[in-house]
Amino acid sequence: MRNLPPFLFRSILVSWALLVAQAASADSPLQYNRDIRPILAENCFTCHGPDSAARKADLRLDRREAAMDMGAIVPGDPDESELLRRVASDDPEEQMPPATTKMHLTAEQQDLLRKWIAAGAQYQPHWSMIAPVRPLLPAVKNAEWPRNPIDNFILARLEAAGLQPAPEADRRTLARRVSLDLTGLPPDPELVEEFVGGDSEEDYANYVDRLLESVHWGEHRARYWLDIARYADTNGIHFDNYREIWAYRDCVIDAFNRNLPFDQFTIAQLAGDLLPSASLDQQIASGFNRCNITTNEGGIIDEEYRVLYTRDRTETVGQVWLGMTVGCAVCHDHKFDPIAQREFYEMAAFFNNTTQAAKDGNIKDTPPVIKVPMLTDRPRWEALKAEVPAAHQAVETRRTQARSDFDTWLSSAKPDQVAATIPNESLHLHAALNEGQGATTKITIDGAASEVAIAESASWQAGPSGGHALEVQGAVCELAEVGDFEKDQPFTCAAWVRLPANDTSGAICARMDDANGYRGWDLWVQRRQIGTHVIHRWSDDALKVVGKNQIPANEWTHVAVSYDGSGKAAGVKVYY
Repeated sequence: MRNLPPFLFRSILVSWALLVAQAASADSPLQYNRDIRPILAENCFTCHGPDSAARKADLRLDRREAAMDMGAIVPGDPDESELLRRVASDDPEEQMPPATTKMHLTAEQQDLLRKWIAAGAQYQPHWSMIAPVRPLLPAVKNAEWPRNPIDNFILARLEAAGLQPAPEADRRTLARRVSLDLTGLPPDPELVEEFVGGDSEEDYANYVDRLLESVHWGEHRARYWLDIARYADTNGIHFDNYREIWAYRDCVIDAFNRNLPFDQFTIAQLAGDLLPSASLDQQIASGFNRCNITTNEGGIIDEEYRVLYTRDRTETVGQVWLGMTVGCAVCHDHKFDPIAQREFYEMAAFFNNTTQAAKDGNIKDTPPVIKVPMLTDRPRWEALKAEVPAAHQAVETRRTQARSDFDTWLSSAKPDQVAATIPNESLHLHAALNEGQGATTKITIDGAASEVAIAESASWQAGPSGGHALEVQGAVCELAEVGDFEKDQPFTCAAWVRLPANDTSGAICARMDDANGYRGWDLWVQRRQIGTHVIHRWSDDALKVVGKNQIPANEWTHVAVSYDGSGKAAGVKVYY
């Protein structure tokens, strides 16, 4: 069986420590955190603890030096320790805790305090700041039962309580238990049958290895990390909008499945994006700092929320890596743990070094973001980083080399030759409108040529967008059976136009039913910007798209609008 991942090993250490505490006998050395602090916290710290506002007689019992300075504790000499005299006193004027509190230390608690002071009254820091020490295995009567060191602690506690271990579960039960524990899912039936049908002592270890190799192992264990990392698929405040950060989730799962060492995992989580030549996975891992709740509520004070985001990151790091709540130090030195307010904001200064804005924009990709290709696309994605610049360079080289050939061709090219190269596949209507001053013009509809009447001068009224009436000097051609496109039918309309410099608007080419909510489409111009309407009923069910730039005034310009049939503005393209 492979080594346990550091993540799981840490949780096992905590469980092991609890077993050690439970298995400790009355004769084991007293420990402040385990045996003494609970007594003082319950009976004494209310008046003689870290809260300066509630402290009586300037006596602190939560700190060794302070208690010694006041004579409450004299290490090695219980009889001279004022603490013991007061808790044992029957005098209401001296008794501690005061009689009015209705609290009293039991004889067993007083005896523990006496033994602790006699042994030197050693205090201990917060448990998370004590380096784990491998304890000695407790002695057990049934020495044949333990199969691993943890079993010794379990059996010692059972024997101390006069209990015997339950019989070993059958293989099918074990298979279900360990699968639920390691993957969070019921076991695969085929895997269970293989384990149940085996007869080797290695079957269980092999079965566990198979579960650890499953992707579900990482998914199950990562849930706990993602909880403390405050991962979510929404931003948490205001509209609680969707947040696309699943790549971070998958990165954490992958780290568990790869058995990534905890120190490397930590560095990537806190500052993967700051590493030299940071890999994509390292950049994604630093999304730990982007899992904080954000908002786009219009009434917030931006600087206040930037501070709140920084505070959140700092407090989360304290909980995850220090194993303690450091939030008290936001307002003052921590009363219970050795974290000064100054130290909190020293660490907060690091997490204030971010480009994250106060408002998230109510969008799924709040900057700064990186593009994350699927794992199957990663090799090609990396290769393109070199290929794309090379391709661009090849295009520029070809453009430079071909220029002289193009100039030679251009000097002798004829308009008819160029026109012959224009594609006409699926061409619905072609109207040249270049016959001069005649009363008719030649057009082609679906490949069939015909002549239609034109008006030499006409006045066009503005369409559904309003605006000024547009007087057109030149040819106007009305066709009844042309351009009857459906909403889901893609089409393109192009024209040569020469527009004046004044602010005019109207349709160059259109098919609309004015009496029916302007149902139809057009090739539209406003302020020398080309666009289109696609309308079912104006303006309840319609779209309008106009190019960003103006075309030159009083110059012939070829323009086009294409529509992909999607019914969306994104499906419209405007070309000059």
